[in-house]
Amino acid sequence: MFDVGRIAIIGGGSWATAIAKIVVGHTHHIGWYMRRDDRIEDFRRMSHNPAYLTGVHFDIDEIFFSSDINKIAQNYDTLIFVTPSPYLKNHLKKLKTRIRDKFVITAIKGIVPDDNLVCSEYFHEVWDVPYDRLAVIGGPSHAEEVALERLSYLTIGCADVEKAKAFADLISSEYIKTKTSQDVVGIEYSSVLKNVYAIAAGICSGLKYGDNFQSVLMSNAVQEMNRFVTTVHPIERNINDSVYMGDLLVTGYSNFSRNRTFGSMIGKGYSVKSAQMEMEMIAEGYFGTKCMKEINRHMHVNMPILDAVYNILYERINPQIEIKLLTDSFR
Repeated sequence: MFDVGRIAIIGGGSWATAIAKIVVGHTHHIGWYMRRDDRIEDFRRMSHNPAYLTGVHFDIDEIFFSSDINKIAQNYDTLIFVTPSPYLKNHLKKLKTRIRDKFVITAIKGIVPDDNLVCSEYFHEVWDVPYDRLAVIGGPSHAEEVALERLSYLTIGCADVEKAKAFADLISSEYIKTKTSQDVVGIEYSSVLKNVYAIAAGICSGLKYGDNFQSVLMSNAVQEMNRFVTTVHPIERNINDSVYMGDLLVTGYSNFSRNRTFGSMIGKGYSVKSAQMEMEMIAEGYFGTKCMKEINRHMHVNMPILDAVYNILYERINPQIEIKLLTDSFR
């Protein structure tokens, strides 16, 4: 049986905090990289993340904090990356430690900008990590609900099923149910696209479209998602599984969804800049929209929802006009 060894978290946001809570509850020791020393000091003093999920308390004696990513990478066997995708490269620029022999898990639901690669592809191509040592955490999982220990279902994807099962078994509990998959790339692309579709749902909500239309939007979104992942990674999968459609639904409908919130602000008339300034957290779908649009220029998949969101966010097309054109294409 594969041994995940000592586990470290890379990142300091809400999802990183929720994953840290899950892992340390089983292992009673984690490494935790945060880039800001003042955040680390506040965390140590208050026994909780000072900026995110402040209601989640930790036993500080169970955590080795460091703002030195190399120190963490050297001392831990499994590295769970949970940083916003636009900032991943900046963190990795500081990394001088060889990580190809580590078990690298990405919980990042985004694409690496400029390179236009999902994170597993980026770690493989740039950091030489073999695919059988790369995994992904997917599924419908708002950090806020995980922190409250509300029942959540996570899928661990890895080309090596034994490694996926070892980590899945480690994090399973009464409130975390797990299963495994070998569809790493499909999980990653669908987790990017669901953020784009959540922005679309938010825009429509801001424009006062009702629940009847939202259901049509989501049903078209899952078909669009299926067309893309089937084209880019044609393996047998059930798009109705929770890691695909479930993640789409929770992100498209929930009030916890920052991407839906961002879209709603756009629909209500906010500019992209003003919406971003007012939000305290990053809406990954904003960056994901541009990356997916660029990727699809080579794939040529029919993706009218992606195109509409791109036109609104990047071409500054009036949301009312763009969504009306989109509604006319639905049946």
